[in-house]
Amino acid sequence: MSITGPQARAARALVEWPRDHVARLSGLTIEALGAFESGKIHPGPEAAARLRAALESGGAVFIEENGAGVGVHLKFNSRDARSVNRLENEGGPVGDDDV
Repeated sequence: MSITGPQARAARALVEWPRDHVARLSGLTIEALGAFESGKIHPGPEAAARLRAALESGGAVFIEENGAGVGVHLKFNSRDARSVNRLENEGGPVGDDDV
């Protein structure tokens, strides 16, 4: 599934990343990303796939056409994402267990 410019803009807002960060992650210029988000250009299928992967790495989930239109939502809400980040290394280093 390809993504639309408005979906990309909405996903970027949901993951709370600035345009320059998303552009860097996806290999697009800031100008190209802005033009895509506003519907002026389409960067091509490869660039759109890189953009989608970058936004998905931040927690965006793209919704395909389902009769009500395409969309995007967060995999985790902000509070859940902070909790996961805080607990990620909570248990200390992994050790061998000879049981």
